[in-house]
Amino acid sequence: MNETTQLKHTPLYPYYKANGVKLIDFGGWEMPIQFSGIMAEHEAVRTKAGLFDCSHMGEIVISGPGAEGYLNALLSNDVTAMKQNQAQYNIMCYPDGGAVDDVIIFKINEERFIMTCNASNTEKVYPWMREHQTEGVTLVNISDELGLIALQGPHAEAILKSLTATDLTSIGYYHFKDDQVVAGIPHVLVSRTGYTGEDGFELYLESGQTQAMWEKLLAAGEAYGLLPCGLGARDTLRLEAGMPLYGQELSDKITPLMAGLGFAVKTKKAADFIGKAALTEQLEKGLAEKIFGFVAIDRGIPRHGYKVFSVAGEEIGEVTSGTQSPTLKKSIGMALLKADAVEIGSVINIEIRNKMVAAEVVKKPFYKRNK
Repeated sequence: MNETTQLKHTPLYPYYKANGVKLIDFGGWEMPIQFSGIMAEHEAVRTKAGLFDCSHMGEIVISGPGAEGYLNALLSNDVTAMKQNQAQYNIMCYPDGGAVDDVIIFKINEERFIMTCNASNTEKVYPWMREHQTEGVTLVNISDELGLIALQGPHAEAILKSLTATDLTSIGYYHFKDDQVVAGIPHVLVSRTGYTGEDGFELYLESGQTQAMWEKLLAAGEAYGLLPCGLGARDTLRLEAGMPLYGQELSDKITPLMAGLGFAVKTKKAADFIGKAALTEQLEKGLAEKIFGFVAIDRGIPRHGYKVFSVAGEEIGEVTSGTQSPTLKKSIGMALLKADAVEIGSVINIEIRNKMVAAEVVKKPFYKRNK
């Protein structure tokens, strides 16, 4: 890092410095890759609970009488189908169908929504929204005013329950309650969402209260085996759950349909959303390339950018994400491949350090929790 690069910090930066937590440059943010170790943190989330600092994510408030119509014309999913206190996964597209970002929308009421976008994309998402702003719509970027903590894992509800009077059981998956009191801290949005494949909650709160909330959650979770978790475990967890990462499985070149996110692309909705024509054409003509999951047969860990070949030796794509799965004890990954070259059950070869490593194309997700 050169001296002119100014890294951004989350509200937990003083906590990290005081506790000697090692930080790395993550998309312009100084963030922890791990606390006690990726394997231990990953296992804690799968079997007990883990705590993540997600305060680098961006938040934008969309309000006014035109808010719903504006969002429905901007996003791929059907915003008009949302009920109050519901969250919805969405993709914001360019006219050619490529993704500006994948986002989550929270419907506070008929005229007020909050959008969460990926940290490194906030600086392009907000101007894009401003560019397409319509009458009766107010946009406010509140990213710097909020902290975001994710509590994930089988014991997440029990830990949070010890700190709030909110009826957590009544909050369904992809639903939330706004303006709650948690650990004595007011104005918390409690959402049953996450990026790990486990049950859990995400807490949006005033930036200045983030460290107090973090410390109170850690104290309450100690008896349950709760561990603070870094970006390393966040990546292995989301990969096992088959969840895309923007810049890898989804990008301005990889459309949501290519990424396997067709459930969030409503080409039949009345609104002529940006990218609708291009995505409709992709559906009609078929996809030339798609994201596939794979499990390595031979030894070797696939990484982003590694080339993929057919058994016959033809280059058919490249790995978008890969890791040694802590849960499955196998190398797993996702790859952007020629759609007509493979199917579920196909064997592919991945070039790892000048050696061909065989892998089997499989259905995603690699891991699914028992509900």
